[in-house]
Amino acid sequence: MNEQLDALKINFDESGLWALNITLAIIMFGVALGITTEDFKRLFKNPRILLTGVFSQFILFPALTFLLILAIEPAPSIALGMILVAACPGGNVSNFMTQMAGGNAALSVSLTAFATLVSLAMTPLNFQFWSNLYEPTATILKTVEMDPYKLVKLVILILGVPLILGMSFRHFKPKSAIKIMKYLKPFSIFIFLALIIIAFSQNLDIFTKYIHYVFYIVILHNIIGLVSGFYFAKIMRLDYQNQKTLSIETGIQNSGLGLLLVFAFFDGLGGMALLVAFWGIWDLVSGLLLAGYWAKKDNIKPVKA
Repeated sequence: MNEQLDALKINFDESGLWALNITLAIIMFGVALGITTEDFKRLFKNPRILLTGVFSQFILFPALTFLLILAIEPAPSIALGMILVAACPGGNVSNFMTQMAGGNAALSVSLTAFATLVSLAMTPLNFQFWSNLYEPTATILKTVEMDPYKLVKLVILILGVPLILGMSFRHFKPKSAIKIMKYLKPFSIFIFLALIIIAFSQNLDIFTKYIHYVFYIVILHNIIGLVSGFYFAKIMRLDYQNQKTLSIETGIQNSGLGLLLVFAFFDGLGGMALLVAFWGIWDLVSGLLLAGYWAKKDNIKPVKA
């Protein structure tokens, strides 16, 4: 069955791929509209929180992902998808989920901005490092013409450029930025979900036949991210509010970026595309459920998106 999964190709036409590119850039631009230079200053004033957040996202979670792969030995293409998800920065809805959970919203925004900058180097580096460390995934990489510079360039175009443009717009037009952000973020996330659904519908027979191979893996992988972020923050003696924040920032990944990389470099590789696409749906569900649980447990008033 591993051979079948690794040989599968998920079809996604060129227009859909362009739409995904544009949507992810718009989502990042919408996130950047809520970021100011003060957010960075606030983060650098507390280096312990900064280092904890960066380590949790870019070192701890990828390392735990690698150990999980060694433990369960999934199909190589699924393992490659797991490594890719772990290499991506935090998801763009983590700020709303953190606010909903009663976490440190200011820290969440600051970490999103800083993690996005760090990911320009760390996402390609982490993906290459962990993929080549595991022989079955390293074998797949040998069959793919993957230019590291092209990978870095794509990450910069999708994350870095919109971040700079959004922050610049916020700096020069703060009132307009706040108004646009309220509508742009939910709209762009809706479009992103629609694109995933379209990808599912175009390959419905493949998804219904093979989705059970990634269903439980994604759930377990996501739980590891959420739990590790929470308890690592606790080990680092951060307070409860920051523990919730680090849990969400670590466990909610930018799977949209991962999905784009799957189609851009791996031609929709079956197990990889299945895992990353399901991650894009599941981590929204799990994040909202966890945030809702914390909101109810801690008697937090509902927040507006």
